[in-house]
Amino acid sequence: MMLNQELTNQIKELFATQLIYPIMVLYFFRKNGCDTCDETSQLLDEITSLSDKLQITKYDLDENPAVAQKYNVQLTPGLVVAAGRTGELTDYGIRFAGIPSGYELGSLIHSIIMVSKRDSGLNPDVRDQLRDLKKPVQLQVFVTPT
Repeated sequence: MMLNQELTNQIKELFATQLIYPIMVLYFFRKNGCDTCDETSQLLDEITSLSDKLQITKYDLDENPAVAQKYNVQLTPGLVVAAGRTGELTDYGIRFAGIPSGYELGSLIHSIIMVSKRDSGLNPDVRDQLRDLKKPVQLQVFVTPT
């Protein structure tokens, strides 16, 4: 197991009280040349097993280039957190590249909850400012394990 029992219980409790609508995690991996793909797969299996509102679909990036391109995934391990279930997904553009461990695990859990609620949690003033944007904006956050 990647998650200890205490952390598993905390995440399960969060999911039980916070998840509203179904979530699909799309996981992109490579069979060769990916040092953390197996660990990431195991971690995602553990996380998605903690709620019946979570599902995971796994894609080999090399065998499913059209799916990877559709979701703009180029790196492995790669994750997409989407709303809905298979066949009826809404993509909110949330991506993770690399194993979501350490602080990134908290970001992944938060992203799952946010997408399940179908609400970013942004206050109305910020939402109004974002509506006024004239061009698409891409935000990227880079982290390094320490």
